[in-house]
Amino acid sequence: MPYNSTLPSEFVTWFRWVAPYINAFRGRTFVVAFGGEVVADGKFIELTHDLSLLSSLGVRLVLVHGARPQIENHLSRNNLEDHYHHGIRLTNPETMQCVKEAVGRVRIEIEALLSMGLMNSPMANADIRVAGGNFITAQPIGVVQGVDLLHAGSVRKVDVTAIRDRLSHNEVVLISPLGYSPTGEVFNLTLEDVATHTAIALNAEKLIFLMDADGVQDGQGNLLRELTVADIDTILSGQNSLSEDASLFLPCAVQACEAGVARTHLISRHVDGAILQELFSDVGIGSMVVKGALNALRGATINDVGGILQLLQPLEASGMLVRRGRDRLEREIERFVVLEHDRRVVGCAALYPFIEERAAELACLAVQDGYHKRGYGDALLNRIIAEAQAQGLSRLFVLTTHAAHWFVERGFREADVGHLPTQKKLLYNYQRCSKVFVRDL
Repeated sequence: MPYNSTLPSEFVTWFRWVAPYINAFRGRTFVVAFGGEVVADGKFIELTHDLSLLSSLGVRLVLVHGARPQIENHLSRNNLEDHYHHGIRLTNPETMQCVKEAVGRVRIEIEALLSMGLMNSPMANADIRVAGGNFITAQPIGVVQGVDLLHAGSVRKVDVTAIRDRLSHNEVVLISPLGYSPTGEVFNLTLEDVATHTAIALNAEKLIFLMDADGVQDGQGNLLRELTVADIDTILSGQNSLSEDASLFLPCAVQACEAGVARTHLISRHVDGAILQELFSDVGIGSMVVKGALNALRGATINDVGGILQLLQPLEASGMLVRRGRDRLEREIERFVVLEHDRRVVGCAALYPFIEERAAELACLAVQDGYHKRGYGDALLNRIIAEAQAQGLSRLFVLTTHAAHWFVERGFREADVGHLPTQKKLLYNYQRCSKVFVRDL
């Protein structure tokens, strides 16, 4: 939700808007994975600002970095060829030496940049402490279709206790794409393997991959902002033309989500502030992967009062809805249903039955701005209709001042006040001059 910094009221609205995200993220663990290109291109300085902000908000950060371009440069300077087998670097002893040197240099540069305290930036007085260690136990990949990959390895174990200990001391954990064996060997690992296994082991709230593309796109080039594991299975089994990064990271997203990581995000490394735009807005800037559907339609509880009030207050202020105080809403909460998107209330509606006349009022139908074209209003209406029918009611009516066409398009017909139940007629506000619409069930 953008805001104009010259308008204090918009700033306040924006700040209140992001507050639920801040509360939800505090104390959670995020694993952020980025390739060595971010450092090589000089983009990591901007990224440090965002990471510093997340850390200051109480997010527990684990950073996993790659070093592919740096390794390639070291190999080139040493006149060594870079060989791949099934997408995995064939790592002989000479190559492994270049890998260690390149990874070490990248790590030092990242630690230096995270130590900056630039004035007039989010890094001012940040005091970020970076922790490292032999957190990853690795094993050799071995022989793949007749080729021994030598020092190329895969993650065998993540030292969860050690990482959580560092996080509990408000340190940012930085993990390099190297793993160690109990016998003292060092293995070259892939960024995505380390990040995925680390996120799973830590039961992280989010796994974030920074990539070259904007996210995952469909065949027409449209960004797919929300994906379930089932969606990805369909994409990977179809003929979709995916970017190299998407092909690489989507299987990791499936693996992570199926193992308990709540959200995996694929976002562009080229957009300044991409992480913040993805995490602190409803729409996001990249592709988010979850295990199952993001939407939930259910009966409201007392814990939903705050979310419902947020939905209703703008409509009440504009005169579209009659004001309901918190006390009244708490008393009548069992009459409401809410629609959640990604665990946030984005829609609500209420059913007020008049049993003797086998009628019911549909009230407080509201959907948050930004969600109006997703069919949420219809979903709420259908839920209210189903509940009215379950109670043996035969007629549903609604009073509205602004949404006449919407209800007519959904089978309601206009009626006069005389068609209202007796009790409702006594309460009818002639000054509001609300129109009455009725639908037989």
